[in-house]
Amino acid sequence: MPHAVNTGDTTEPEDIVDRDQTLAWVRDERLALADFFADLDEHEWHVDSLCSGWTVHEVLAHVTLSSTDTLWGTLVGIVRARGDWNRMNADQARNHAAQFTPAELIGQLRESAGSARRAPGASPLDPLVDMVIHGQDVARPLGRVREMPAEQACAALDHVLRSPFYGARKRLRGVRLTATDAEWTGRNGAEEIRGPLSDLLLVATGRTAGLAALTGPGVERVTAAL
Repeated sequence: MPHAVNTGDTTEPEDIVDRDQTLAWVRDERLALADFFADLDEHEWHVDSLCSGWTVHEVLAHVTLSSTDTLWGTLVGIVRARGDWNRMNADQARNHAAQFTPAELIGQLRESAGSARRAPGASPLDPLVDMVIHGQDVARPLGRVREMPAEQACAALDHVLRSPFYGARKRLRGVRLTATDAEWTGRNGAEEIRGPLSDLLLVATGRTAGLAALTGPGVERVTAAL
């Protein structure tokens, strides 16, 4: 079981995780996610994911792009999306899904599993967050279970709470997070929320699907923030 972690006010500028270890985690999660996708039936590719407006097929297309993004491609995409990062990601995912079958995309994900390349501006832990959270985005609507390794989930949560990119600082202001399936605590808020790591990570990244498994006096505050 992972060591207890207290992220305090989460203003630490760096994630204290060995980069080689992070790369190994990302590789393993990409391969495991590829195995998950390979087990899906034809009708499951068209099911809506937890990412609003994205099908399971489009989420697969998105996760294959994290190791191929370039600075120029990102700049062009953000201009076309009129400065909207989420719209850019959605457009790129849909375009990539339209070009490749699920089987081809699974092959791309396996081929790039060990790549250290990441999107411009991303930290080494962002691809890990991408894999573990998007794994839940597709598994839950399909009624499938995708286990989230505890050590990787703790590292991902610590990063999400520190990074300004995910909006967790505002979303979880005044709230302390405590895992019920690992020795992990994050933030120093007065109101606590408790739940499995996977559900805490869903809520930390703005997904309401994690709320049902949470308990504690901070749930009402977090629900309102989402």
